[in-house]
Amino acid sequence: MTKQIWLNLPVKEVAKSKAFFSKIGFSFNKEHDTPSSTAMIVGEGKFVVMLFEETLFAGFTKNKITDTQSSSEVLISIDAESVSEVDELAQKVQDAGGTIFAPPAEEQGWMYGFGFADLDGHRWNVLFMDFNKLS
Repeated sequence: MTKQIWLNLPVKEVAKSKAFFSKIGFSFNKEHDTPSSTAMIVGEGKFVVMLFEETLFAGFTKNKITDTQSSSEVLISIDAESVSEVDELAQKVQDAGGTIFAPPAEEQGWMYGFGFADLDGHRWNVLFMDFNKLS
C-alpha cells in the first residue's frame, strides 16, 4: 500500500527557510521547487520534508496553523553519527539563525543531543545514540 512518507511543514518564506536548512547541511530536490514550496531531503533514506508557504499549507489542511511561539505541533528527531557531529550541527544552527532550546548534552547516559527551533519555530531534536551504553 504505502510506498513513501513525507512530512509537510508550513513556513513564512520558502526562500529564507531553504537558505537556513542549506546552511546547516540539508539538500533539496530542485525538481520540486516552486515559488511557494520546496522539497528538503533528510538522511540516507532520503526522507522528504516539504516546506510550504503558510497560505498554501493552510489550503491543504483546511485548518489554522499552529502558533509555534506558544505551542508545538511536532518534534522532528534526526540522528547523528557522533557527539562531534551533534556539536557541529548545533553550531551551524546557531550561525544560521536558528534557536537552540536545549543545548548539546548527554541524556539518560546513552544519548547525546540538542534541540533547536528553525526560523518558523518548528522544533527539531538531533541525537547521537550510543546503544553500547544502553542498560
